[in-house]
Amino acid sequence: MSKAWRPTATFGALQRRAAMLAAARGFFAERGLLEVETPILSAAAVSDPQIESLATRVAGVPAPLYLCTSPEYAMKRLLAAGSGDIYQICKVFRDEQRGRWHNPEFTLIEWYRQGFDDSALMTEVEALVGRLLAPSRRLEPAERLSYSAAILRHASVDAHSSSHADLTEAARRHGVLCHAELDRDAKLDLLMGLIVGPRLGFERPCFICDYPASQAALARLKPGLPLIAARFELYVNGVELANGFHELVNGGEQRARFNHDLDLRRARGQAEPPLDENLLAALAAGMPDCAGVALGFDRLVAIALGAPQLADAMAFTVDNA
Repeated sequence: MSKAWRPTATFGALQRRAAMLAAARGFFAERGLLEVETPILSAAAVSDPQIESLATRVAGVPAPLYLCTSPEYAMKRLLAAGSGDIYQICKVFRDEQRGRWHNPEFTLIEWYRQGFDDSALMTEVEALVGRLLAPSRRLEPAERLSYSAAILRHASVDAHSSSHADLTEAARRHGVLCHAELDRDAKLDLLMGLIVGPRLGFERPCFICDYPASQAALARLKPGLPLIAARFELYVNGVELANGFHELVNGGEQRARFNHDLDLRRARGQAEPPLDENLLAALAAGMPDCAGVALGFDRLVAIALGAPQLADAMAFTVDNA
């Protein structure tokens, strides 16, 4: 008889997961953040070429609806409406995400802090992760390493000036061969994802910050040259845990970035989803200065357990859902 019906995590792991959820809510309650819930389904979808949305149909609704890849857009509408500091713990969905550290359905902790910049939010992320990993693991103070310094240290190329050929050769030297035609940012993503990231955060947590402006996503740019984004990611044990921004609040600039995303999608032959006009209207109405971050909760649970894969940190994966 098949045992596929059984959970992939032990009950001890599920108990630890529940305790970490309770601890997260306690952490935010201490700081006065409001817990919110926003819709899983939306008429719009993320434009980021690195993320694919899942679509579904609802009776009586003529167009497809998209399962959220992050609650970010809806939470920013709440911020623009005057919510104050908020957080959410929710399920999100991404297509083409399946493997040791990926499941198409996973849990995010996402929160926004008014008056914070990316540096201040990194400090709070470090405090939350330290709280949730205790007592099984005591973390050393986190390292903060710029994107360009990390790429130079671990892949021996300059993120701002190395040529396409240099980036391709760096990947080849580390045994990464890709025969697809990749643009510059895609090549940098390949280096970060397969060479640099897996080497980060073993002795202590590592924040990668100050991303190239071309990878700003929804982050504002910092003054000076070369142009860099107020964006960071957190790595522990070679696993990316969090992605945060000092948020862009200029609706016109955000629309231009979304349209640039769609141009890239068109050039790569990817689907071109509808933009979130409600988010853009909220930005035009005025969103407060803030920083926000999304943290992969399932990955954090796996690290707390010392588990080698995401399946050990959740009751069921897509393979036995």
